[in-house]
Amino acid sequence: MSSSEDLLVVIADGAQARFVRFRPPGKLKTERTFESVAAHLRSSELRSDGPGASFHTGSTAHHAVEPRHDPHESEKIAFARTVASELNALPEGSFGGLILAAPARLIPTLRDALAPLPARNLIGTVEHDLVKVPDEELWPHLEAVLPAGIHPARL
Repeated sequence: MSSSEDLLVVIADGAQARFVRFRPPGKLKTERTFESVAAHLRSSELRSDGPGASFHTGSTAHHAVEPRHDPHESEKIAFARTVASELNALPEGSFGGLILAAPARLIPTLRDALAPLPARNLIGTVEHDLVKVPDEELWPHLEAVLPAGIHPARL
């Protein structure tokens, strides 16, 4: 079972992420943050070029064909994979237990992008966007997935 010192919480949404560690005596501290550059771009800036043209026989009119995917949604998925890659790159033994906290639509992407070792250390997921929640207010959101015996510091 993991002790509080080796638990890592990865908090992410489609644009920001942070790695949070438990620090004795039961406090949480952000140790690393990430931000997607693409999150601040307009959809038109995310496309490589303009939409393709569609030509209908019997007509001289041309119509732009909109992409079948939302460029921002694609960037959110790509960012989640980048966060998982950063997690996968951590040295073996740098954490013993892992909690993923992200909006429900991103949890499968994060989980699927984990390498075997981090995936084995996954002890729970929290399907909420906690990116903007300060470290000192995270405990109530995480308590349901924490291993027994790990509690917040009593103030």
